[in-house]
Amino acid sequence: MEEIDPARTAVLCVHWQHEVVSPDGLFGPLFADQVARHHVASHAARVAAAVRTGGGSVVYTRVAHRPGYPDLIPNTPAFALIRQRNAFLEGAPKTRIIDEVAPQSGDVVITHVRLSGFFGTDLDTILRARGVQTVLFTGVATNLSITGTAYEAVNHGYRIVTVSDACTAATDDAHRASLATLGQLGPVVSTDDVVRRLTGGP
Repeated sequence: MEEIDPARTAVLCVHWQHEVVSPDGLFGPLFADQVARHHVASHAARVAAAVRTGGGSVVYTRVAHRPGYPDLIPNTPAFALIRQRNAFLEGAPKTRIIDEVAPQSGDVVITHVRLSGFFGTDLDTILRARGVQTVLFTGVATNLSITGTAYEAVNHGYRIVTVSDACTAATDDAHRASLATLGQLGPVVSTDDVVRRLTGGP
């Protein structure tokens, strides 16, 4: 893997919301057990801390809709379910990011309503304003919003790095298959490896 310039690196923390990763969230039955069993949130928190220490940017992508869902197009089963269950409403407790990886002062939170964190948002503008060249990925789900956002990051000209144990999918097989695909676009590394590279540790 090429060297990472910490100051020109951002980590995208994808969908660390209660609706996604807590057992009582809308998609918790799919992802909560995987997150807990593999300690994914604690790995993601370590990556975010290392990026902050190195002078990089920590950016969160989250889904939240306006009341009445005027911004939701239910063209997938997941999007349709959001409307049916009145989930992901702006201001609702379960739409918040979980405490273990909660944003800190200086971090950026991007709200979006489609699969990718770039679509319809100012994410690219924010990254470019900060001089970001390399984008790390943590979060849920590896085969959905992480992959979708990673494709767009590549199309926007960023170098991507997927932190393998700081993201997960509904099954280990889906996670591994997605990592194999993402590995064709950029390095797939462990939390330990990326933290060492960002902080200069052994």
